[in-house]
Amino acid sequence: MLELLHEIQGTLRRNMMRTIATGFAVVSGLFLLIVLQGAGNGVIHSFQYNMGNFAFDAVHVFGGMTTKPWEGIKEGRLIKLDDRDLDMSRRHFPHQITSAIPTVNHEGVVASVGAHHISAATMVGVFPEYAASQTVEVLEGRFINSIDMTEKRKVCVLGSNSCKDLFKEAGSPIGRGVELGGILYTVVGIYKTNEMFNSTEFYVPYTTLCTIYNKGRFIDELTMNTRNIPTDTAMQQFIGEYIRATSHIHSFDPEDDRALWIWNQAGDNIQMQRATNILNKAFWILGLLTLLSGVVSVSNIMLISVKERTREFGIRRAIGARPWNIVSMVVLESVVITAIFGYIGMLLGIFFCEWMDATVGNQVMDIGVFQTKYFIDPTVDLKTCIQATVVIIVAGALAGFFPARKAVKVKTIDALRA
Repeated sequence: MLELLHEIQGTLRRNMMRTIATGFAVVSGLFLLIVLQGAGNGVIHSFQYNMGNFAFDAVHVFGGMTTKPWEGIKEGRLIKLDDRDLDMSRRHFPHQITSAIPTVNHEGVVASVGAHHISAATMVGVFPEYAASQTVEVLEGRFINSIDMTEKRKVCVLGSNSCKDLFKEAGSPIGRGVELGGILYTVVGIYKTNEMFNSTEFYVPYTTLCTIYNKGRFIDELTMNTRNIPTDTAMQQFIGEYIRATSHIHSFDPEDDRALWIWNQAGDNIQMQRATNILNKAFWILGLLTLLSGVVSVSNIMLISVKERTREFGIRRAIGARPWNIVSMVVLESVVITAIFGYIGMLLGIFFCEWMDATVGNQVMDIGVFQTKYFIDPTVDLKTCIQATVVIIVAGALAGFFPARKAVKVKTIDALRA
């Protein structure tokens, strides 16, 4: 084996241009595959990160305005959700709805702490279950609890961006006061704000907001977490059944698509997963085609190499070399080339992905209305890199095996005449 490796080393040195051409094909194929995969992962990771604070099994229902007359009632009537909708959601759809949580809003309030203020804040009256239902991540302190609800406490949970705007002094804001609409509330928690949106929502106990602003039995938003709805068709069927059930409560045409406004995050999740899968497959196809072009280049170069060495193979056979000795030499030569340059291509691809991560990864794009991270962790796991390298090594071995096998079948005298 040692003698064979020395012989392969001599052959590669004598055919330096051919070796470099083969190595370039291997390096470029693996490099482009890893870079394309890294870039695709960067886009997918950024999308998943920016959507991380959204509950994608949720359906939000809001009251709308009728655009069609119904049973003697003219169009243009406002539909206001109330506790009857909450009861219907929980009783009529036990297999599709895991939880139904009402919220009430009071918009346009001024939030102030000393000289610092936010002019257009929104107070949201919520239940304690809202945090788990809507994946609200509490960074410090706690969320609204049952005691706050029972005692109608004036406490609030504010977003991390609002905390930076209002509490500019050092120290924790937990336990400190903030004025919302001229009423003093105690800060009990800080939740993580989605970086895509400059949220100014302050969560307060549902009972507190209803009492202070006399909301009565009306609901501004009904948030439902769904299950057992795996497809778009099933989701559309569920939405249709829900609208029909609601139309019986509020007496409107179930075909009136303006009577209710429904934000279907669960349906958006199905579409998002589909788009992510398509994007992932597209990058894989581009990467594999690039790798395939490298394999084809290696095959062509090895085919030419074997054809040029037909006379050499004839001489070897004339002095006693067996066909398998010649085939194994060519295959090992191909494996050595693809393994060395494949490793180089893998390292270059990994380093380039790390460079992308260090230079453009985690950068924030500010477009005024919201901020977003557009490229996060554009890297490829080591297992994928090793698998791609093994594939091109195997392809290189096959690229050397078949033409060499064909060459040794030529009669020795014919090979010497080549």
